[in-house]
Amino acid sequence: MAPRLSVVVPIYNVERYLRECLDSIAAQTFTDFECVLVDDGATDSSAAIAEEYVARDARFRLVRQENQGLGAARNTGWRHLSAGTEYLAFVDSDDTLAPEAYRLMIETLDRTGSDFAACNADRFNSTGHRPSGAHAKPFRRTLMKTHVTEVPALVTDRTAWNKVYRREFFDGAGLRYPEGILYEDAPVSVPLHYLAQSVDVLAEVLYHWREREPDDPSITQGRTNPRGLVDRVRSMELVREWLTARPEPKFAENLRSYDHNCLVEEIPMFFWWVPDGDKAYRALYQEHVSRLLREIGVERIAALRTPVRVKYQLTLGNRMDEFVALQRLARVYRRRRQQLRRAVAGRA
Repeated sequence: MAPRLSVVVPIYNVERYLRECLDSIAAQTFTDFECVLVDDGATDSSAAIAEEYVARDARFRLVRQENQGLGAARNTGWRHLSAGTEYLAFVDSDDTLAPEAYRLMIETLDRTGSDFAACNADRFNSTGHRPSGAHAKPFRRTLMKTHVTEVPALVTDRTAWNKVYRREFFDGAGLRYPEGILYEDAPVSVPLHYLAQSVDVLAEVLYHWREREPDDPSITQGRTNPRGLVDRVRSMELVREWLTARPEPKFAENLRSYDHNCLVEEIPMFFWWVPDGDKAYRALYQEHVSRLLREIGVERIAALRTPVRVKYQLTLGNRMDEFVALQRLARVYRRRRQQLRRAVAGRA
């Protein structure tokens, strides 16, 4: 009989972290799983480490391919799942899970019948753990059988790896991870939130998202990496294209809601990085963000708060020197506000 849960782990040059990741999977208190390891053309000892786990634990098996990137590796893993597994999860190979992660999410899904369960996550490195800002709002409290239209903050739940999907739901949605780009999670995670009849949200921190050490940054940790900027905008566009293509009337409202989140939360993250970028990075920001703003509709900018609205107007007008000067002032203001809060807290 097939195991109840399939776990896909793409692997590429993570010899420093892989054992910790695979140990956390092997130690799950939910034991009825298979783990498909995808060697995405690693050039270090990652594949050899994976082979160690395959040799000693029958639940692990290894698939190899030439390097194609994270999205392609996840898709390869999905294609190699055993037939008949009930649930599906993805894990990034430098991260770890709490021992009870899959038991709690699967027990929840067994009770509710929801299409997937998603859990809270934290960030960690050699200095310890801290809350994940990306997960704070959507996972503030535990909710059963809810939906992104009831909890709008769930639109920011874009990560692939903090979830257990009902396999029938995931397969039937027909969505696969885009290949050849970074930030490939959102074009699958966000549409699945909209497609689901219901989802279960667990406030408990069950997934540990690694923040790489300073001497070993991941490609997405480089805030002024030009590819990261271009691909993140493209990721938003892919979600918009999927929503725009849906014929059902409800998806028009879903698109408005998603666009609002892009305008007030996701695109403004770029604001903080632009002053640190060189001239070429700033030009890419201006080009790609302006294109996205025009796709969303520049008339939507008028309803935004003044600081955000002004920065978008400067972006669209290609007035990047003024944009950078304004954002540097915003940094000074934020730093002084934080100092004041610490001083008040110290006197309390």
